[in-house]
Amino acid sequence: MNQTLIIGASGGIGFAMTRLLLEKGSRVIATVRSDTSQNTERLKKLDEKYKDQIILVTMDIAQQHSIEKGFSSIQNLTDKLHLILNCSGLLHKDNGLQPEKRLEDINAENLAESFSVNATAPLLIARYALPLLRHKEKNVLSNISARVGSISDNKTGGWYAYRAAKAAQNMITRTIAIELSRRSPDTICVGLHPGTVDTALSQPFQKNLKAGQLTTPEQSANYLYNVISGLKNEDSGKVFAWDGSEILP
Repeated sequence: MNQTLIIGASGGIGFAMTRLLLEKGSRVIATVRSDTSQNTERLKKLDEKYKDQIILVTMDIAQQHSIEKGFSSIQNLTDKLHLILNCSGLLHKDNGLQPEKRLEDINAENLAESFSVNATAPLLIARYALPLLRHKEKNVLSNISARVGSISDNKTGGWYAYRAAKAAQNMITRTIAIELSRRSPDTICVGLHPGTVDTALSQPFQKNLKAGQLTTPEQSANYLYNVISGLKNEDSGKVFAWDGSEILP
């Protein structure tokens, strides 16, 4: 993992992964949606400590032109990456986007926004990342997925937009993996379910969790690092949970 790209590095899991990889000696390119947000400030403090290891790049994954521009900047920094981890995700927002409990809650704009971040963005990231992955060293293209994206595991219903967008992301992961097996055979493309992590994404839903179910971002980062480190070529196209178990479609 000599050269790593963390997308959404200012969030809970993204920041924890960035710090962990820096500690392990990786060079990290960390993307942020805005370089003025409060969460970005802690990345800038890492920049002070790891001056030669971390580079901040602005990228809004909800905008194709921003993804394209961001990868253009990255290609000026390096000609190859060993790990791409997209930590961005959308479950709720203050604008009224919330997990749906019933059909009457469905809103077309919210559906489109969820798909834009959770499904379309991973596909666009793969498009613009491809030139940086087509080298002869093992590399990993990964997105944070979710167990609720598994159709076979859906026992409770609800959360239409998030479930459907993550299921779409999982299909995209599989489809990308098939193409990359021909065009970039040393790339392993996977989805990663981090568990339930104490971040802003899970904050409104933590009161219903069982004791011990919630993990810290630091714990999650270590779990994910271990899963990524153990990936093999035959794992490409699959989705794995934080404990290394495969999540079936």
